[in-house]
Amino acid sequence: MAEDSPSLVATIQQSIQTWSPLDLVLIVDHWDRFLYGCWVTLQLTVLALVLGGLLAIPMAVVRAQRHPWLNGPVWCFTYTFRGTPLLVQTYLIYYGLGQFEFVRESFLWKPILSSAWWCALIAFTLNTAAYSTELFRGAIEATPQGEVEAARSVGYSNRMRLRRIILPGALRRAIPAYSNEVIFMLHGSVVASTITLQDILGVGRWLNGRYYVAYEGFITAAILYMIMVLIIAKGFKYAEQRWLAHLQPRS
Repeated sequence: MAEDSPSLVATIQQSIQTWSPLDLVLIVDHWDRFLYGCWVTLQLTVLALVLGGLLAIPMAVVRAQRHPWLNGPVWCFTYTFRGTPLLVQTYLIYYGLGQFEFVRESFLWKPILSSAWWCALIAFTLNTAAYSTELFRGAIEATPQGEVEAARSVGYSNRMRLRRIILPGALRRAIPAYSNEVIFMLHGSVVASTITLQDILGVGRWLNGRYYVAYEGFITAAILYMIMVLIIAKGFKYAEQRWLAHLQPRS
Protein backbone atom coordinates (compact mmCIF):
# COMPACT_ATOMS: atom_id res chain seq x y z
CA MET A 1 0.00 0.00 0.00
CA ALA A 2 2.84 2.40 0.74
CA GLU A 3 4.16 1.92 -2.77
CA ASP A 4 0.72 2.39 -4.33
CA SER A 5 -0.06 5.68 -2.49
CA PRO A 6 2.24 7.95 -4.55
CA SER A 7 0.93 6.46 -7.78
CA LEU A 8 -2.65 6.97 -6.58
CA VAL A 9 -1.98 10.61 -5.79
CA ALA A 10 -0.30 11.07 -9.16
CA THR A 11 -3.30 9.47 -10.87
CA ILE A 12 -5.72 11.80 -9.08
CA GLN A 13 -3.61 14.84 -9.97
CA GLN A 14 -3.40 13.74 -13.59
CA SER A 15 -7.16 13.17 -13.81
CA ILE A 16 -7.86 16.59 -12.30
CA GLN A 17 -5.52 18.27 -14.76
CA THR A 18 -7.20 16.38 -17.59
CA TRP A 19 -10.85 17.30 -16.98
CA SER A 20 -10.43 20.63 -15.21
CA PRO A 21 -9.57 23.80 -17.14
CA LEU A 22 -7.88 25.08 -13.96
CA ASP A 23 -4.88 23.69 -12.14
CA LEU A 24 -6.73 22.85 -8.92
CA VAL A 25 -3.69 21.13 -7.44
CA LEU A 26 -1.75 24.39 -7.70
CA ILE A 27 -4.54 26.24 -5.89
CA VAL A 28 -4.76 23.64 -3.12
CA ASP A 29 -0.98 23.63 -2.65
CA HIS A 30 -1.07 27.38 -1.92
CA TRP A 31 -4.31 27.48 0.02
CA ASP A 32 -2.48 28.77 3.10
CA ARG A 33 -1.51 31.91 1.18
CA PHE A 34 -5.12 32.52 0.20
CA LEU A 35 -6.17 32.12 3.83
CA TYR A 36 -3.59 34.72 4.79
CA GLY A 37 -4.95 36.98 2.04
CA CYS A 38 -8.46 36.56 3.46
CA TRP A 39 -7.16 37.56 6.88
CA VAL A 40 -5.54 40.74 5.52
CA THR A 41 -8.67 41.63 3.54
CA LEU A 42 -10.96 41.11 6.52
CA GLN A 43 -8.65 43.06 8.81
CA LEU A 44 -8.61 46.11 6.55
CA THR A 45 -12.31 45.96 5.71
CA VAL A 46 -13.65 45.46 9.23
CA LEU A 47 -11.35 48.01 10.87
CA ALA A 48 -12.04 50.60 8.16
CA LEU A 49 -15.80 50.12 8.54
CA VAL A 50 -15.67 50.38 12.34
CA LEU A 51 -13.42 53.45 12.41
CA GLY A 52 -15.22 55.03 9.45
CA GLY A 53 -18.58 54.49 11.12
CA LEU A 54 -17.38 56.14 14.33
CA LEU A 55 -16.27 59.16 12.29
CA ALA A 56 -19.39 59.20 10.13
CA ILE A 57 -22.05 59.36 12.87
CA PRO A 58 -21.05 62.75 14.37
CA MET A 59 -20.37 64.17 10.91
CA ALA A 60 -23.80 62.98 9.76
CA VAL A 61 -25.40 64.78 12.72
CA VAL A 62 -23.52 67.96 11.78
CA ARG A 63 -24.70 67.68 8.17
CA ALA A 64 -28.30 66.89 9.12
CA GLN A 65 -28.56 69.74 11.62
CA ARG A 66 -26.78 72.21 9.29
CA HIS A 67 -24.31 73.33 11.94
CA PRO A 68 -23.25 76.88 11.01
CA TRP A 69 -19.51 76.34 11.54
CA LEU A 70 -18.93 72.64 10.92
CA ASN A 71 -21.31 71.86 8.07
CA GLY A 72 -19.04 73.45 5.45
CA PRO A 73 -15.84 71.59 6.40
CA VAL A 74 -17.70 68.28 6.68
CA TRP A 75 -19.27 68.83 3.25
CA CYS A 76 -15.83 69.54 1.78
CA PHE A 77 -14.48 66.33 3.35
CA THR A 78 -17.29 64.15 2.01
CA TYR A 79 -17.17 65.78 -1.42
CA THR A 80 -13.40 65.25 -1.70
CA PHE A 81 -13.43 61.57 -0.77
CA ARG A 82 -16.61 60.76 -2.68
CA GLY A 83 -15.43 62.68 -5.72
CA THR A 84 -12.05 60.98 -6.14
CA PRO A 85 -11.26 57.28 -6.70
CA LEU A 86 -10.13 55.18 -3.76
CA LEU A 87 -7.03 54.15 -5.73
CA VAL A 88 -5.93 57.78 -6.07
CA GLN A 89 -6.53 58.42 -2.37
CA THR A 90 -4.46 55.38 -1.40
CA TYR A 91 -1.61 56.40 -3.71
CA LEU A 92 -1.59 59.96 -2.37
CA ILE A 93 -1.34 58.72 1.21
CA TYR A 94 1.17 55.91 0.60
CA TYR A 95 3.38 57.50 -2.04
CA GLY A 96 2.55 61.18 -1.68
CA LEU A 97 3.05 61.87 2.01
CA GLY A 98 6.60 60.52 1.90
CA GLN A 99 7.57 63.34 -0.47
CA PHE A 100 7.36 65.88 2.35
CA GLU A 101 10.36 66.13 4.63
CA PHE A 102 8.36 67.23 7.67
CA VAL A 103 6.25 64.07 7.34
CA ARG A 104 9.32 61.82 7.14
CA GLU A 105 10.77 63.51 10.21
CA SER A 106 7.56 63.29 12.23
CA PHE A 107 6.97 60.71 14.95
CA LEU A 108 4.23 59.12 12.83
CA TRP A 109 6.48 58.21 9.92
CA LYS A 110 8.16 54.99 11.02
CA PRO A 111 5.31 53.34 12.96
CA ILE A 112 2.41 54.36 10.68
CA LEU A 113 2.93 56.44 7.54
CA SER A 114 5.78 54.34 6.15
CA SER A 115 3.71 51.15 6.45
CA ALA A 116 1.58 50.05 3.51
CA TRP A 117 -0.94 48.40 5.84
CA TRP A 118 -1.51 51.55 7.87
CA CYS A 119 -1.71 53.77 4.79
CA ALA A 120 -4.32 51.45 3.27
CA LEU A 121 -6.30 51.48 6.51
CA ILE A 122 -6.23 55.29 6.67
CA ALA A 123 -7.37 55.63 3.06
CA PHE A 124 -10.14 53.05 3.45
CA THR A 125 -11.34 54.60 6.71
CA LEU A 126 -11.59 58.11 5.31
CA ASN A 127 -13.27 56.86 2.15
CA THR A 128 -15.96 54.84 3.87
CA ALA A 129 -16.45 57.62 6.44
CA ALA A 130 -17.32 60.04 3.64
CA TYR A 131 -19.87 57.70 2.06
CA SER A 132 -21.34 56.65 5.40
CA THR A 133 -21.72 60.27 6.49
CA GLU A 134 -24.05 61.07 3.61
CA LEU A 135 -25.86 57.76 4.05
CA PHE A 136 -26.51 58.39 7.76
CA ARG A 137 -27.40 62.01 7.07
CA GLY A 138 -30.20 60.91 4.78
CA ALA A 139 -31.44 58.43 7.39
CA ILE A 140 -31.44 61.13 10.09
CA GLU A 141 -33.33 63.57 7.90
CA ALA A 142 -35.88 60.85 7.14
CA THR A 143 -36.89 60.65 10.81
CA PRO A 144 -40.68 61.09 11.01
CA GLN A 145 -41.49 64.53 12.37
CA GLY A 146 -44.13 63.02 14.62
CA GLU A 147 -41.47 61.14 16.59
CA VAL A 148 -39.49 64.33 17.11
CA GLU A 149 -42.59 66.27 18.19
CA ALA A 150 -43.60 63.49 20.59
CA ALA A 151 -40.14 63.52 22.19
CA ARG A 152 -40.27 67.31 22.46
CA SER A 153 -43.69 67.20 24.07
CA VAL A 154 -42.45 65.01 26.94
CA GLY A 155 -39.58 67.38 27.66
CA TYR A 156 -36.63 65.72 25.88
CA SER A 157 -33.75 68.07 25.24
CA ASN A 158 -32.06 68.23 21.84
CA ARG A 159 -29.34 65.87 23.03
CA MET A 160 -31.81 63.40 24.50
CA ARG A 161 -33.92 63.45 21.33
CA LEU A 162 -30.84 62.76 19.27
CA ARG A 163 -29.57 59.96 21.52
CA ARG A 164 -32.83 58.19 22.29
CA ILE A 165 -35.07 58.83 19.28
CA ILE A 166 -33.34 60.13 16.17
CA LEU A 167 -30.07 58.16 16.02
CA PRO A 168 -31.47 54.71 16.96
CA GLY A 169 -34.22 55.01 14.37
CA ALA A 170 -31.90 56.43 11.71
CA LEU A 171 -29.33 53.66 12.16
CA ARG A 172 -32.02 51.02 11.85
CA ARG A 173 -33.40 52.60 8.68
CA ALA A 174 -29.87 52.80 7.24
CA ILE A 175 -29.26 49.03 7.50
CA PRO A 176 -30.36 48.10 3.93
CA ALA A 177 -28.35 50.88 2.30
CA TYR A 178 -25.35 50.36 4.58
CA SER A 179 -25.09 46.74 3.47
CA ASN A 180 -24.16 48.03 0.02
CA GLU A 181 -21.45 50.23 1.52
CA VAL A 182 -19.99 47.22 3.37
CA ILE A 183 -19.88 45.21 0.14
CA PHE A 184 -18.40 48.14 -1.79
CA MET A 185 -15.72 48.52 0.87
CA LEU A 186 -14.90 44.82 0.64
CA HIS A 187 -14.55 45.13 -3.13
CA GLY A 188 -12.57 48.35 -2.80
CA SER A 189 -10.07 46.64 -0.52
CA VAL A 190 -8.45 45.13 -3.63
CA VAL A 191 -6.63 48.47 -3.90
CA ALA A 192 -4.38 47.21 -1.10
CA SER A 193 -2.78 44.78 -3.54
CA THR A 194 -1.39 47.71 -5.55
CA ILE A 195 0.75 48.91 -2.62
CA THR A 196 2.52 45.60 -1.91
CA LEU A 197 -0.03 44.11 0.51
CA GLN A 198 -0.89 40.43 0.10
CA ASP A 199 -4.66 40.55 0.32
CA ILE A 200 -6.87 38.08 -1.57
CA LEU A 201 -6.26 39.70 -4.94
CA GLY A 202 -2.58 40.20 -4.13
CA VAL A 203 -2.17 36.48 -3.52
CA GLY A 204 -4.01 35.73 -6.75
CA ARG A 205 -1.72 38.03 -8.71
CA TRP A 206 1.31 36.46 -7.03
CA LEU A 207 0.15 32.95 -7.96
CA ASN A 208 -0.43 33.90 -11.59
CA GLY A 209 2.94 35.62 -11.87
CA ARG A 210 4.88 32.93 -10.04
CA TYR A 211 3.63 30.00 -12.10
CA TYR A 212 2.79 31.78 -15.36
CA VAL A 213 -0.92 30.91 -15.29
CA ALA A 214 -3.75 33.16 -16.42
CA TYR A 215 -6.86 32.27 -14.44
CA GLU A 216 -6.15 30.22 -11.34
CA GLY A 217 -5.31 33.07 -8.98
CA PHE A 218 -8.01 35.46 -10.18
CA ILE A 219 -10.80 32.89 -10.24
CA THR A 220 -9.89 31.69 -6.76
CA ALA A 221 -9.92 35.29 -5.53
CA ALA A 222 -13.30 35.90 -7.19
CA ILE A 223 -14.80 32.82 -5.52
CA LEU A 224 -13.50 33.90 -2.11
CA TYR A 225 -14.97 37.39 -2.56
CA MET A 226 -18.32 35.88 -3.60
CA ILE A 227 -18.38 33.73 -0.46
CA MET A 228 -17.68 36.76 1.72
CA VAL A 229 -20.39 38.80 0.00
CA LEU A 230 -22.87 35.97 0.51
CA ILE A 231 -22.10 35.89 4.24
CA ILE A 232 -22.44 39.69 4.47
CA ALA A 233 -25.75 39.66 2.60
CA LYS A 234 -27.13 36.92 4.85
CA GLY A 235 -25.98 38.82 7.95
CA PHE A 236 -27.67 42.04 6.90
CA LYS A 237 -30.82 40.18 5.91
CA TYR A 238 -30.98 38.79 9.44
CA ALA A 239 -30.38 42.28 10.86
CA GLU A 240 -33.23 43.70 8.76
CA GLN A 241 -35.58 40.97 9.94
CA ARG A 242 -34.60 41.62 13.55
CA TRP A 243 -34.51 45.42 13.76
CA LEU A 244 -36.86 46.41 10.95
CA ALA A 245 -39.60 43.90 11.66
CA HIS A 246 -41.99 46.67 12.75
CA LEU A 247 -41.81 48.17 9.25
CA GLN A 248 -42.80 44.93 7.50
CA PRO A 249 -46.40 44.68 6.21
CA ARG A 250 -48.61 42.60 8.45
CA SER A 251 -50.51 39.66 7.02
